[in-house]
Amino acid sequence: MGWLIAGLVLFLGIHAFSSLRPARERVIARLGEGPYKGLYSLVSVAGFGLIAAGMGKAPSIALWNPPAWGHYVAIWFMPFALILLAAAFIPGNLKRLTAHPMLWSITLWALVHLLANGDFAGLLLFGGFGLYSVYAMWSQNRRGVRPAQTRRAVWGDIGAVVIGLVAYALLLKFHASLFGVAVWY
Repeated sequence: MGWLIAGLVLFLGIHAFSSLRPARERVIARLGEGPYKGLYSLVSVAGFGLIAAGMGKAPSIALWNPPAWGHYVAIWFMPFALILLAAAFIPGNLKRLTAHPMLWSITLWALVHLLANGDFAGLLLFGGFGLYSVYAMWSQNRRGVRPAQTRRAVWGDIGAVVIGLVAYALLLKFHASLFGVAVWY
């Protein structure tokens, strides 16, 4: 469990630090932008690695019995989370609906997985990422981040939907081998 917690502290901590603009700017002024980005990336990758290793080693400590329908909510809503994730990287009109498609994707992923899981490690992982995503949206909105205003060709949106659905199909197929939990049972 220690690796999971350490990974979450590193990964979410460095991401939360970047929202503290005055402190971030002081570090960039001291280190330089390139070294700051390198350090940010290194800490993020190390944190992500510790999260993955920690989840693999975490004991199953049940906190609540998830509702049977929680599993189906996850199955039916994960395609939307993956489409939003793809939309974060593809120029399209979905960014006119929200300035934060990736953060909404993570929030949705976290919520549906909290409904389908009832263990302590899951609470730490999904709850931590979900809370961070809500905080990051709030922080970015305070800094003036707004949805895009430019209307784009529909091809970006179609691409986001196709990529999201292909990613979903791959996750359905490989979820058990990647994460140790079968989606279909």
